[in-house]
Amino acid sequence: MKPEPLYSSHRSPVMGRGGMVASSQPLATAAGLEILSQGGNAADAAVATAAALNVTEPTSTGIGGDMFALFYKAETGAITALNGSGRAPASLTLELLQKNGFGLGAAHESPLPPYHPYTITVPGACAGWCDLVERHGSLPLTEVLAPAIRLAEEGFPVAPITAYFWQHAAERQLRSALNGGEMTIAGRGPQAGEIFRNPGLARTLQEVAESGKKAFYEGEIAEAIAATIQAAGGCMTMDDLAAHRSTWDEPISAAYGGLRLWECPPNGQGLTALIALNILASFDLPADPLSADRLHLEIEALRLAFADTRWYVADPRYQPCEGPEPSQGYAWLISKEYAVERRKLINPKKATLDQQRGAPVIASDTVYLCVVDKWGNACSFINSNYMGFGTGIVPSGWGFTLQNRGHNFSLDPAHPNALAPRKRPYHTIIPALATREQRVESSGQLISTHESLFSAFGVMGGFMQPQGHLQVFLALAQGMDPQSALDLPRFCIEDGTAGGAVALEEGVPVAVLADLTGRGHLVREVSGWERALFGRGQIILRDPRTGVLIGGSDPRADGCAMTLA
Repeated sequence: MKPEPLYSSHRSPVMGRGGMVASSQPLATAAGLEILSQGGNAADAAVATAAALNVTEPTSTGIGGDMFALFYKAETGAITALNGSGRAPASLTLELLQKNGFGLGAAHESPLPPYHPYTITVPGACAGWCDLVERHGSLPLTEVLAPAIRLAEEGFPVAPITAYFWQHAAERQLRSALNGGEMTIAGRGPQAGEIFRNPGLARTLQEVAESGKKAFYEGEIAEAIAATIQAAGGCMTMDDLAAHRSTWDEPISAAYGGLRLWECPPNGQGLTALIALNILASFDLPADPLSADRLHLEIEALRLAFADTRWYVADPRYQPCEGPEPSQGYAWLISKEYAVERRKLINPKKATLDQQRGAPVIASDTVYLCVVDKWGNACSFINSNYMGFGTGIVPSGWGFTLQNRGHNFSLDPAHPNALAPRKRPYHTIIPALATREQRVESSGQLISTHESLFSAFGVMGGFMQPQGHLQVFLALAQGMDPQSALDLPRFCIEDGTAGGAVALEEGVPVAVLADLTGRGHLVREVSGWERALFGRGQIILRDPRTGVLIGGSDPRADGCAMTLA
C-alpha cells in the first residue's frame, strides 16, 4: 500500500527533461525558456528571466537594485557564489547623517526614513547580470536581454497580485518620490490585466545589451542616476557608480540528512539558515511538518541563529567575523562544535524569548528565480529593490527605480553593520542550492567524491528568507515534492513584539496554535493578502534516479514553473 503523503498540495509539480525555469511571473518564466530553447544555458536564462521580471514585477525588483546568485556547474560539480550588492556612497557617513538630524546621538535617536535618498546604495544588479553571463553564460547580452526589451517596448498585462502591490506603492513612495510618477499611470498603479509599457526601461536594457555594464555605471544612465539622487537630496556621485564591482565568493554550506545546503556568505544572511540547520541536526524531528513539537524546535533554532547573525553579519571587508581563532572567520558559527553549545539552550517544552543579540525584522519585496538547463547546470538567483519600488526615485526617462537597501545599515557606530563609506549593508536576499554527495568507487576503494545537484530553490521576503529556506529545505529532505514543499503553511518570527512574535500561516491546525501558545510563544494566525509576510518561492529538483526535473512555484505569487520537454 502506498503511504499517505506528508502534505497534500493543491496542484501537481511540473516535470520535464529539457530544462526548467521557475519564477514569480509567467511571462518572465517564458523569457527564460525562450533563451534555453535558443541554446542558452542556466546562467543566460537566469539573467533573461531577471530582466523580464524587472519589466513585469517592478514592485519587487529591477536593475536599480541588487542581486545574488549561486551557480552549479554540472561538468565539475563546482558551486560559485556571486555577490551583486552595492555599497554606500563615499561621502555618506554617520557624521553627515547626524548633521541632518538622523542617527544615534547624546540628544536624539532618529532613524533614517525608509525612502530617503541617503538609503540608496549603488545598484549592483546590472553588473551582477553581466558578470554572471560573462563567467558562466554562452550567449551574448543582446540575445539574453532581447525578451525583456520586447516586453518593455510592447507592453504586458499586469498580473493580479502585482497590480495590488503596485497600487499600494503608488499611494506610498511613488506619490512623493522624485519622478516616481513615471512608474504609474496618471498617478495610480495599473489594474489587473491592464497593459503597461515601459519604453524607458527598454532603452536602459538596450544600452546594457549593446555596451555591457559600462553603459550603466559610466555612461548616460550613470549621469542620470547621480544627478537624480543629488536633486533628491542624496550624495551619490558618478565616481561611486564607476567604482562598483561585483565579487565572486566562496559559498558556505552545512550537511543534513545526506544533503548539503549551500548559501552565499555574508554580507548576506544565508548564514542564519545554516546555523539553524546545524542546531536541528541532532534532534529527531517529528515526521509531521505542522506538529507543535516540530514547529517549536524550528522556531527556537531560528531564534538562536538570528541572535548571532543580526550581530555578526556585515560587510566582511570592514568588519571580519573572527571566531576563537582569527583565521576561522564565519566558519566557527557553522561548526558542529558551536551547534552543540547552542543546542543546549533549547527547551523542548518551553519558548525562550530572550536569546541574546536580537530578533529579525519584518519582510521586504524581492523576486527569486531558478533555472536548470538540459546539461544539468543550475542557477539560483535573487534580485530586489528592497521595499517594493525601493525609494521610488526614478532617473527620469530610464524606467526603473532606485533601491533603498542602505536602510539596512545600523546607525550605531559600535555595531559591526554600522554605516560607513563604500561599505555593503547587511543583506536580506539569499539564493540557495542543495546537493547530495556522489561517491565514485572502484574495487571497493573510494576514488573521488562529487556534489550532484539535488535542488535549486529560494524563498523571498526580507528576514523571512532564511526562515523559508530552513522550512522548505527540511520538507524537501523529508521527501516532499517541490510543489507540496512550497504549499506547506509556514511560520515567520516577527519584529515589533518583545521576544519576537510568531506569525503562523492559515492552514496550521488550531490545536497547534494553542499548543505553541502554551509553550510561551506569542502567536497569531495570518491569512489573506498579509500572507505575503511568509514570502514566495520557487523550486527545481533533479530526480537522482531518472534525471527528470521537478518544479514548483509558490501559490502566494502570480508565478509558475515551466519546462522544455
